[in-house]
Amino acid sequence: MSASRTDAVPLLEAERLALQVGERWLCCEFSLSLAPGECLALLGPNGAGKTTLLHTLAGLREPSVGQVRLGGLPYAAWSALEAARFRGLLPQQQPDHFGASVLETVLIGRHPHLGRWGWETTEDEAIARRALADVGLQGFETRDVLTLSGGERQRVAIATLLAQSPQLFLLDEPLNHLDLHYQIATLELFRSIVRGGDTRHGVVMVLHDINLAARYADHIILLDGRGGVKAGDRDSVLRADLLSQAFGHPLRRFESEGRVLFLPD
Repeated sequence: MSASRTDAVPLLEAERLALQVGERWLCCEFSLSLAPGECLALLGPNGAGKTTLLHTLAGLREPSVGQVRLGGLPYAAWSALEAARFRGLLPQQQPDHFGASVLETVLIGRHPHLGRWGWETTEDEAIARRALADVGLQGFETRDVLTLSGGERQRVAIATLLAQSPQLFLLDEPLNHLDLHYQIATLELFRSIVRGGDTRHGVVMVLHDINLAARYADHIILLDGRGGVKAGDRDSVLRADLLSQAFGHPLRRFESEGRVLFLPD
């Protein structure tokens, strides 16, 4: 079945979704809908199931209960190639077992757009180079990825995802290994993509920093690590009482220059 959608259809939906691993329930049933132009952040303590949830939303594992829809259709209605063109996943780890140039690595993102026996074109290379420039790595094209620092390798991974050109970006801890400058630059980059002029894009990202989630996300899914989940708009979920309960430490809410901040008590 060919997958098709219009911009009026949510990019991503979860209906009465629940996840179980072994005997443990990671989250009870909840629903969500992500429209073009929106950003969703997944928050929760270590081991709460954020990556498992993200992989479920990416169609890499079946939900225990409920259904996930991509562009208005269940994943079963999508071919693997069509799904790869529509949504892209940034994994938490970037294993490099063999040496390759930075440009060759970023060009992997173009594979969903090539034919079975296709080769990268000059346009594909131009897209990859623009992606490297977007993450501040212009001039790194010939470097071996095995010689890069952790932060540089993370930015190569982000550039690879940008080169894939999906409508829906699924980011698992995108700020791994990045210093403060590139943390903010990365979040600003995705915000500009999602909220730019004629946007059709959306972002789901796993974050550890509550204050960055408060600054950049429109919607929040908060897992408490004990099966509980709160899902909704940013202001209804990012409350001191809910965050304190989920993270097991008291937090206080402050407002400063129009921004909401949460600090440990």
